[in-house]
Amino acid sequence: MIHERRVAALSGAIGLTITLLLAGLAVYLFVAGVQSGRPIVLATGVLPVAALAALCAAGLFTVQPNQAVVLILFGSYVGTVRDSGWWWTNPFNTRKRLSLRVRSLNGHMIKVNDHAGNPVEIAAVVVWKVLDSAQAVFDVENFEDFVTVQSETAVRHLASIYPYDEYDSDAISLRGSTDKVSEALRAELQERLRPAGVEIIEARLSHLAYAPEIAGAMLQRQQAAAIIAARQRIVDGAVGMVEMALARLSANNVVELDEERKAAMVSNLLVVLCGERAATPVLNTGTLHT
Repeated sequence: MIHERRVAALSGAIGLTITLLLAGLAVYLFVAGVQSGRPIVLATGVLPVAALAALCAAGLFTVQPNQAVVLILFGSYVGTVRDSGWWWTNPFNTRKRLSLRVRSLNGHMIKVNDHAGNPVEIAAVVVWKVLDSAQAVFDVENFEDFVTVQSETAVRHLASIYPYDEYDSDAISLRGSTDKVSEALRAELQERLRPAGVEIIEARLSHLAYAPEIAGAMLQRQQAAAIIAARQRIVDGAVGMVEMALARLSANNVVELDEERKAAMVSNLLVVLCGERAATPVLNTGTLHT
């Protein structure tokens, strides 16, 4: 595994100065050879100097902000230039440019089975950048394709270890634990993309839904679960209100009720508080006891 090694290139102004001096020398030798009538001067002096000037000019290159240039000399890794500006290097160095800017990968929607075996449609957005230019160039064939493939693989694996939703407990689920699932996806992607010298900044699910063939049945299940949860809360609140009413009546000595009357009162209050529709009151004009 090759790791990035920073190198400092010479200023481009130095390279341009040397190039201009060599070009001027070549022109001088050419004029001198023509005036003296000696063609041998043109062959032995002008051509080598002109070729050397062209080679010096080929060593000039620029580096933009958030960009890296990897230098390779005859198959050997020389180093990476990250400082932005105008530089000059060995003209025989092969230069490969890499962007260090933050990139965003909008993954395609894929169909997988969750932990419970239900088919779901899922997609993710991955925010990443190149951290080690040498690993990105030398350790993988194409680091951009590598990020795309590994991102899809990580999303498939994530969907297989978590259920779409968890109705009976507080366990982690794809729909109910967004932050935990996103952190698990980011950690897995970081481990998968470490050989490519890539840093994962953020990874989140951008699409999550049941597959069309089971969407209707799962919607009914969600509605039933929501109704049950609402009923449980209503009953809990109603029981608390009944307990409070009986306690207040007893504490303030408003009325004394026997067990039978208390049971009737509790029944009436629960009907009023837990009913889906407003109850129709019936006024009792008689006495408490027959």
